[in-house]
Amino acid sequence: MSVNLGKGQQISLSKSDGTTLTSVRMGLGWQAAPRKGFLAKLTGTREIDLDASAVLIAAGQPADVVFFRHLVSDDGSVRHTGDNLTGGVGTADDEAILVDLARVPSHIDQIVFTVNSFTGQTFAEVQNAFCRLVDETTGAELARYTLTGGGDHTAQIMAKVHRSGGGWQMQAIGAPATGRTFQDLLPAIAPHL
Repeated sequence: MSVNLGKGQQISLSKSDGTTLTSVRMGLGWQAAPRKGFLAKLTGTREIDLDASAVLIAAGQPADVVFFRHLVSDDGSVRHTGDNLTGGVGTADDEAILVDLARVPSHIDQIVFTVNSFTGQTFAEVQNAFCRLVDETTGAELARYTLTGGGDHTAQIMAKVHRSGGGWQMQAIGAPATGRTFQDLLPAIAPHL
């Protein structure tokens, strides 16, 4: 059963039978919004390159990052499946980041997921954008956060997973930001740690 998250909401990543999740996938999907006006018919749909990133945080500081130019974390616990340059046409993940929660080193206490428009288009030019968390073992969708409202920003601090007690929790953040790369977003991530 999937939970639709609103900004700031949290869910536990423990299974209903009391066991904990061992592997999750953060999926990102989007489509280019159709252009409007007379020239739209001549030029067609514009390709938009959104990029998913995962910033691994230790004691409030970035310790590692997984993104399209660094597909696997240094310890091997987080892996990006590859760069999608145009987005999709349906509800499938266009980019995904796999997290083996059991292998995440103990000094990593948070993993923040971001999305940015590498080509610089704003979210007003994107439609049907979402991030979701999936139990990678069973394929069951655990939570979904839908990016709504467009806006003139080029990035989003989407969500984070963080240690809580002996397990992990997910928090939807949904904070708009400006930047073409995860490095541009580090100042916007800081208030959410």
